[in-house]
Amino acid sequence: MSFIIRDATPSDLPTIIGLLDDDEQSRGRELPGLPLDPRYRAAFEAIAADPNQELIVAELDGTLVGTMQLTIIPGIAFRGAWRGQIEAVRIASGLRGGGYGSRMIEWAVEHCRARGCRMVQLMSMNTRTDAHRFYERMGWKKSHFGFKLQLAER
Repeated sequence: MSFIIRDATPSDLPTIIGLLDDDEQSRGRELPGLPLDPRYRAAFEAIAADPNQELIVAELDGTLVGTMQLTIIPGIAFRGAWRGQIEAVRIASGLRGGGYGSRMIEWAVEHCRARGCRMVQLMSMNTRTDAHRFYERMGWKKSHFGFKLQLAER
């Protein structure tokens, strides 16, 4: 089996949106299906134009089966350390537990290290207990308590 991790292309967007929606915690939040909401294309273009943002996909034997977004963040804390932020990690529901998520996270950590990051961070909804166990098995520590404020849609 061939498993590759690469930058997303515009043609990957429908599958990425489907992966984001293929999740108990976020089902119904996205708008999968064609035609795609134009906001997805605008977001993709903004990510592609920013050298510190990357939309990543994983392919298994040529089929897109995973996605995540990486953000490289400059900072003043820790003597000007850069950090990597991993978000929106998804593996196709039928392939979860097969080691593909681990491979994606390991790839992301090494990618952040290569970009000069001193740390890598991510957030996970409180209700994602399976994901929490997954990250803890990989050596991640629960170190902070996060807050979010939802703003009205534009």
